[in-house]
Amino acid sequence: MSSQKRHPQIFRRRVFYIPGYDPFPPRRYRELYRAEGRAQAEISGYSVSIAGRTGPGPYGWHVTSLQENTEIQTEFEVLAWSDIVQGSMAQSVPATYLRLARTAWVYISTGALQRLMRLRKGPVIAALYPVGMLLLQLAVAVLVLLGCHALLSLVMGALSWVPAVAVAYAILLLFRRLDNRLFAYYLMLDYAHSAHLYGAVSPDLDDRLSQFADRIEQALAESLDEVLVVGHSSGAHLGVMVLADVLQRKRALAHKPSLSFLTLGQVVPMVSFLPKAQRLRGDLQLVSVSPDVTWVDVSAPGDGCTFALCDPVGVSGVASPDQRWPLILSAAFTQTLSPDRWKALRWRFFRLHFQYLCAFDQPGDYDYFRITAGPKTLRQRFEARAPSRSRITNAVSKYTSVQA
Repeated sequence: MSSQKRHPQIFRRRVFYIPGYDPFPPRRYRELYRAEGRAQAEISGYSVSIAGRTGPGPYGWHVTSLQENTEIQTEFEVLAWSDIVQGSMAQSVPATYLRLARTAWVYISTGALQRLMRLRKGPVIAALYPVGMLLLQLAVAVLVLLGCHALLSLVMGALSWVPAVAVAYAILLLFRRLDNRLFAYYLMLDYAHSAHLYGAVSPDLDDRLSQFADRIEQALAESLDEVLVVGHSSGAHLGVMVLADVLQRKRALAHKPSLSFLTLGQVVPMVSFLPKAQRLRGDLQLVSVSPDVTWVDVSAPGDGCTFALCDPVGVSGVASPDQRWPLILSAAFTQTLSPDRWKALRWRFFRLHFQYLCAFDQPGDYDYFRITAGPKTLRQRFEARAPSRSRITNAVSKYTSVQA
C-alpha cells in the first residue's frame, strides 16, 4: 500500500502597516520584524522566515511561517508617510518654539488638555514633557546669555550682546542635536502636527490616505484569506480614516478576504478631542458599527505613551447603540514580559511604546507574529475573548460633532 504525504494547508494574508509619526524610512520596520520575529518563533516554537521584496512598488517584505500544520504566506507593505513627517519636522529652533506656544494654546484654549487629563496620566505627561524640556533648554540658554553678557560687558560694553546671543543660540542648537536622546523636539513636533489644524486633516495627508485606501481596496480583490491593517501609535487614527474610506466606497465585501484592523498603542484622543476633528470622529463611529471589519485595539497600562485601555470611540463621545468595535485588550506587559525583561524596559518609555511590535518572553494571547503570520484571521483568533475589564468607555471629549 502506497502512502501519501500530507501537505499543509496554505493561508494567504496581506498586511498593511501604518507607522506613527516617524521620519525614518520604512526599512527599519522590516529589520525590526526580522529580529523580533526570529526571537518570538524561538520562544513560542514555530518557524518564521523573512525575505525582502524586490522590484518596483511600495516597500515591503514577504513572510513564510509554518504553524498548526498550516503554511502561511504573508505579504507586508508599509503605508509610508515619513516624507510628510520629515517636511513637518524641518523647523528652525525659533519656529519650533513658536509651534510650542501655538500647540499649547490649541490644547488649553479648546479645553482638550483638561479633558485628556481625565483619561490616563501617562500620555498627558508625555505631552507635557517636551513643553517642559524645551522651556528648560530655553532657560539654560537665557542664563548663558546673561552670564556671557555680564562677563563681556566689562570689555566690550554694549557690543557684548552680540557674542552673548550667539553663544546662547549655539546652546539651543546643541540641545537640538542631542534630541535623539531627549526626544523633546520630536514629541513637540508630533503633537504640533496633529494640532496645527485643530484636528482637521491637511490636504497632503488627505491625498496620502486616499492612496492607502486604494492599496487596501486592490488587495481585497485578490485571492487572499485576510487583509490586515495595522496602525501603530498615530498610525491608529490614520488607519481609522483609511478604513472608513474603504468601507464608504460601498464595494461588495461578501466573498472577499476577511478585513481586519489592529490598532496598537493608540493616541486617538490627542486628535479626536480637538474641535475640527469631525472627520475622525465620524470615521470612528462608522468603523465601530461595521459588520465588514474586525477591529481589535491592544494597549498596555505600562506604556506611558498610549491611552491604555481607552475605547477611542467611547471616550471621543461618538459611540452608538450599534457599536461593535473595537475589542479592547491589554498586552499586559507586567505579565507577558518576565520580571528581568520588565525591569530592563520599564523606564525606557519610547522603547516600550514599540513593544507591541516585538517579542514577549512570556507571551499571552497577544502575539504580533501569530497575528500577522499565523493561520487564523483576527476574528477567529479573538472571537471568544471578552474585552478588558479595566477599559474606559465613558464619553470625555467636549467636541462630539461628526462630519456630515
